[in-house]
Amino acid sequence: MATPITANALVAALQQEGATIKEVRDWRNNNRNHKGPWGGVNGIMIHHTVTSGSQATVDLIYDGHSELPGPLSHGCVTKDGTIHLVGHGRANHAGLGDDDVLRAVIAERRPPAPNERNTDGNRHFYGFECENLGDGEDPWPEAQLDAIERATAALCRHHGWNERSVIGHLEWTNQKSDPRGFTMDAMRERIAARLK
Repeated sequence: MATPITANALVAALQQEGATIKEVRDWRNNNRNHKGPWGGVNGIMIHHTVTSGSQATVDLIYDGHSELPGPLSHGCVTKDGTIHLVGHGRANHAGLGDDDVLRAVIAERRPPAPNERNTDGNRHFYGFECENLGDGEDPWPEAQLDAIERATAALCRHHGWNERSVIGHLEWTNQKSDPRGFTMDAMRERIAARLK
């Protein structure tokens, strides 16, 4: 388990990776730490938002909604390739997932198919929500895929992790389908190449 990155170190790591970032409101203090532990962290989880419209998406991920308070991730990657920093600390993004998957992420090996919901993912994973309808047809612009690659590589580089520390929500629980529209294997190949 790794100690979560500080807010300042996160900004620096993203800048060093050449990412375009935007700090949203009071993101450094926007968290759910009063609801449970944050860290040690073991990996990074990628999601799609099932939304369209960048500003509305960022606001939703920062604030959450009546059934799920924000932040709903640590970063929100919009279609233009901007990484909006929306939270620092525990975030409502991963939910319950499979402890066998967590062990695989820690060991940096291919995760098994998830079949249990027995582990608090919000404690163990950074999360990036990515603006997309999640219908398999809404396009993923290259700028957005590049930003996801840079964001995850920045955290992997900071913690000394490899690309196997990055999973999709669908790899954490069989209750989810995100991200839909690209494969996590293809994204991990991109991350691995960047880390070299």
